[in-house]
Amino acid sequence: MLLTKNYDGLVIRNCIPGIEITSEAEHHVIVKANAGVVWHQLVLWAIERNYGGIENLSLIPGFCGAAPMQNIGAYGVEIKDVFYELEAVDIHTGDLVKFGLADCEFGYRESVFKGKYKGQFLITSLSLRFVKLNSPHAFVRYRFKTDYGDIKETLGQMQAFDLSIKVVSDAVIKIRSLKLPDPDKIGNAGSFFKNPVISKEQFETLVAKYPVMPGYLQKDGSVKVPAGWLIEQCGWKGKVVGNTGSHATQALVLVNYGHATGNEIWQLALDIQQSVKEKFGIEILPEVNVV
Repeated sequence: MLLTKNYDGLVIRNCIPGIEITSEAEHHVIVKANAGVVWHQLVLWAIERNYGGIENLSLIPGFCGAAPMQNIGAYGVEIKDVFYELEAVDIHTGDLVKFGLADCEFGYRESVFKGKYKGQFLITSLSLRFVKLNSPHAFVRYRFKTDYGDIKETLGQMQAFDLSIKVVSDAVIKIRSLKLPDPDKIGNAGSFFKNPVISKEQFETLVAKYPVMPGYLQKDGSVKVPAGWLIEQCGWKGKVVGNTGSHATQALVLVNYGHATGNEIWQLALDIQQSVKEKFGIEILPEVNVV
């Protein structure tokens, strides 16, 4: 969330604690995490019990209640892959409503809570379905997601040849710690923009002009292009503009060097958007909510 002005209203911080198992079968377990649980604490909780499914989402800052808002994802995994249900309070009626997978209409960094139900519900808990890797034969069938980003290379550097969810999590933590600035040390909201998805035809046209342009083919035939690469090619990576800038190790992260206002950050974002549009004909959209 990026505040461009003081908010004239009531702000409530959701601090509901608690993690519990609500259902268990031979190979799977349903875990309910209340909205005030720190996301990475849930990841560590699952790893400690050998429950697979969210190890690739290690070290994402924030709370469990925010996770389904934009279907958080990293390194080939999204919340929707393990989602079971969530509970939310209807702000207008006070009713507690349950949302299943289909109800949330998850997309790439999207859900009904960012779209048609924006501002209408307060998420109170999140339930996820994990694989019990300590159950018979579950480990053999479990598919570790190591093909996305630098995970495989990092595992090699770690000489981690026996895969486990703990090892994959450690690799993700190492990558994120090297590439992404710590928000406790320098103000940032993580990845500011979504990776744009373009048609295969547009991608092929651009590759003819920019042969090293990366792209990831999607199931529907479209191509996802890393926004960080586009921003870097426009000369923004490591560039400082007043009290703001694009981070030196990850162009996708916009940072506040100490005294920037929300409007300064937003102006930087608009300038970056415009330059990418002018150079590549691609519109990159922000992940953050601008207030």
